[in-house]
Formats: sequence, structure tokens, C-alpha cells
Amino acid sequence: MQQVGPFLSSYGLENHGIRNIDVAHWNYSTPALYEEAIRRREGTMAHGGPLVVRTGHHTGRSPNDKFIVRDAHTEADVDWGAVNRPMSQAQFDGLMARMLAYLQGRDIFVQDCWAGADPEHRLPVRVINETAWHNLFARNMFIQPTQDELKDFKPAFTVIQAPRFHAIPEIDGTNSEVFILVDFRRGIVLIGGTSYAGEIKKSIFSVLNYLLPAKGIMPMHCSANVGPDGDVAIFFGLSGTGKTTLSADASRTLIGDDEHGWGPNGVFNFEGGCYAKVIKLSAEAEPEIFTTTKRFGTILENVMMQMDTRRLDLDDATLTENTRASYPLSFIPNASDTGRSGHPQNIVMLTADAFGVLPPISQLSPEQAMYHFLSGYTARVAGTEKGVLEPQATFSSCFGAPFMPRHPSAYSKLLGDMMTKHGAKCWLVNTGWSGGGYGVGERMKIKHTRAMMRAALDGRLAKAGFTPDPNFGVLVPQGCPDVPAEVLQPKATWTDKTAYDAAAKDVAGRFEKNFKKFEPYVDEKVKAAGIRA
Repeated sequence: MQQVGPFLSSYGLENHGIRNIDVAHWNYSTPALYEEAIRRREGTMAHGGPLVVRTGHHTGRSPNDKFIVRDAHTEADVDWGAVNRPMSQAQFDGLMARMLAYLQGRDIFVQDCWAGADPEHRLPVRVINETAWHNLFARNMFIQPTQDELKDFKPAFTVIQAPRFHAIPEIDGTNSEVFILVDFRRGIVLIGGTSYAGEIKKSIFSVLNYLLPAKGIMPMHCSANVGPDGDVAIFFGLSGTGKTTLSADASRTLIGDDEHGWGPNGVFNFEGGCYAKVIKLSAEAEPEIFTTTKRFGTILENVMMQMDTRRLDLDDATLTENTRASYPLSFIPNASDTGRSGHPQNIVMLTADAFGVLPPISQLSPEQAMYHFLSGYTARVAGTEKGVLEPQATFSSCFGAPFMPRHPSAYSKLLGDMMTKHGAKCWLVNTGWSGGGYGVGERMKIKHTRAMMRAALDGRLAKAGFTPDPNFGVLVPQGCPDVPAEVLQPKATWTDKTAYDAAAKDVAGRFEKNFKKFEPYVDEKVKAAGIRA
């Protein structure tokens, strides 16, 4: 086996059972990985320098193909079910043996990285790929060790990814030829049958979501930023709620875009890069992210390009709506150099309520925060998905249910404890509809949402008087600078007050129905937090 690269670790590939490889390319730089990817015809360079790649049939995550080895180590701690599917050790070992045999005689690419910016709690991760561009993705998305750290780098978790190797469901016990498997005892992730790069980063996010709560650290699917005075804010929200837009505030430093931990030292980013959705991205609405699509070092997944001029067409969704850009966090001008900051003063939970009944902003008690964190509510609108003809309520516990190996109540308890300990305020922000539901009302004006966010983060809103919302019990401010008073009260924006009452009752009922499954795991105060005033 030939091993080449600027920084080889003394902890060799034989420790992973990898043998008879043709060439192992270790810790290549970005330019070197570009050269390999283009030489191997894995991608094409576009105007300005980004690497454009295609992921084939799979242009998004495969949630039904994730499995965790069920053993004495995980039996009591994993929330087994539709999200966390069990696999036997024998099935895992059998598939891994065939996967390692498949890699024999081939070239592989190795990146040694950190997951987690806090030196006390970071996870050493080794990512092994059969393609150069996926190895570049790992280099973009995780944190780079120093040269001295690479010499004796010993991974606690190893990701082995081979898109062209497929499972055999009848033998392996998988749902399809695609697989994302985790063995927590041995610290191994296996990914195959899919070229979608997001599986690499999300698998390690899931690993951290399992490991960190045992250390009293809350893992979070959120963005985070910090103001000039050191005030930290974290932003939870599902797709389409405005998490990236609202956290990317030019007046505040971006700690990270997607995955963070909150521990004894404060908030820290899990990643060293961003993985942004770029369909219909515009220079006017998202100038910082737009600029990254024209830079050397950025990977563009399934973005359409004119082959004669190599110019991008970010509006073209021919391959998928889920076009993505992977780039180092340093490409964002106001990004943090350390990926760390103090304890958050403000927690923002974003929802895009297509029914138009939730207040545009409201303050939550710790118990209400736990209730809404467990609920993870937003709403899809007609036309966003095939078959969706009217608004549909969507609940994703912890604003990231597919990545949470433990029971959601474990994470919500951590949230409540950390809020109480550090005195953080929590705000529920509705970026959805006002004056009626989708098709009748209008989307909340971004200038009003930004004004409310500024007032919340700088402390002015906390000094306003509050009244409980009659349907949801959350505390609605009586006034906010630069926002008309009637906007703050959703019913006041509706012409048909009777229709508002019916819609609000309907959405409140959906919350209550969804929360039934959590009631055995929370105390009476959290249960009561969702009861209407």
C-alpha cells in the first residue's frame, strides 16, 4: 500500500482493517484535492473557481437508511424507532467486511479533522473516502488540526464512505442499497450507495448528539452569533423559517451556521464550514453566501451550469431543489475566528406559521421553551411539495429529530437546565403569515421581523409590557420600536375575526395532539406550558 500526503498520522489505516489499498492520499490540501477530483473526472470547475459536482440519483438525505448497532452500549440510551433503527453487530460486521474488501486495490482519500471548536470537548474524526471531492467536503466542513496535531492524530470516530459500494438488503438487513450505519462501541460510521455529501456531516452531528449529553453538554441544530458587546444568540428553526437569513446579521459575528454545543465554557461550533442551500440564491438577499458560489474552494452540489461559459444558473432546479454549497466558514466576512463564545443571553425559536395565528414574536418561560423545543413546529405551504394543496403543520422535535439518537426529552431537559442556570431569555418568532393564512394573508414583512429581533437581542423588548396570548399562552409584547402595534397581535391583522378564532383553535389543537407522546417524559409544568391561557 502506497501512502502519500503532507501529513501522515502514526495511527495507520491497518487500525481500521484497511489493507491492500493501491494509494492512500493523506490530508491533501484544497488545491491538491481539486487536482485529483478534476483528473478523475469527479467534477468540473466553474467560472470563478468553485467545483461543480453531481450526486446522481440521491440529491438529499436518506432518512430511512440510517441504522445504529444495538448492543449493551446503546440499548438503554438510544430512542429506538422509526428514526433510530436497530441493526445487529453481526449485520454491521458483515457489511463492513465486504466494504473493506471492495476498497482493496483502489485509491482512497483520508482527512483527519476535529468536530467541535471547544478544545475540551472536540471529537477527533477521520474521514476516509473513495472520491477526492467527498474528501474535500470533509475538509471544508470539519475543523482542521495543526501540523503538530496531525502527526499523532488518533480518531475517536472514523467515517468510511464509498458511494459506489451498495448494500444487499436481503443479506444486510438494510432497507435499500443505501446505508448510513453507526457503531458507537467501536467508533465507526459506514456510508455507501449514495453520493450525497450531507450524509458525512450529519452522521457526525448525530454522533455528537449521542455523546455530548452524557457530559452535560447540549448539542443543538441551530445557528449562533454574537454582538459587539459579547451577547450571544442562538437560532433554532426548520427549513424555510429564516434561520440562516436572520442569524447572518452584518452587525454581529457569526459563530456558526448549523450545529453547535452549549457547555460549561459557552457555545461552540461543531463545524469549520457551511453547507448552504443555494437554489434561487440572490446577491441582494444573501450577498455573503452568494459570493461563496464564485470562489475557489467551494463545492457546488447539483447546481446547473452552462458548459460553454462555465457560468452558474442558481435558479435552475432541473436536478433538485436541494442544490447545495459547501465552503469554509472563513469565506463569510463576519465569521468568528474561533467558533466559540460565551453563554447565550437570547434563544430564538423560529417558525413559519402558514396558518397566520402565532404572534410574530413572543417571550417564553423555560417551561414553554421546553414545550416548543419538543414540538419543533413550522408549516409547509401549498406547492412546496407534491400533493400539498393546503398548509400542513410540521413538527420536528428539537428542530432536528432525524439527528437525535436519544429521546427528545433528554435534550429538552438540558435546554431548560441551561436556560435556568444562565438566565437566557427565549423568544418564539413567527416569520410566516399575518392577516390570514397562506393564500389570504401576507408573509411577515422582513423589516418588521428584523426590527423585532434587534429589540429582543439588545434588551429593549424585555422591558416592554407583555400580555398572554389567549390561544397559546405565550407572552406577547405590547409594543416594539419600528413595528406597528397591530402587527404584534395576530388577531388584529385579520379582517375576519371569527375565521382567526377557528384557525387559532385548530393550530392549538394540533400542538396538543402532537405533544401527547411527550407527556410521560416531562413534568407537570412543561405539560401545562402548552395549555391555552
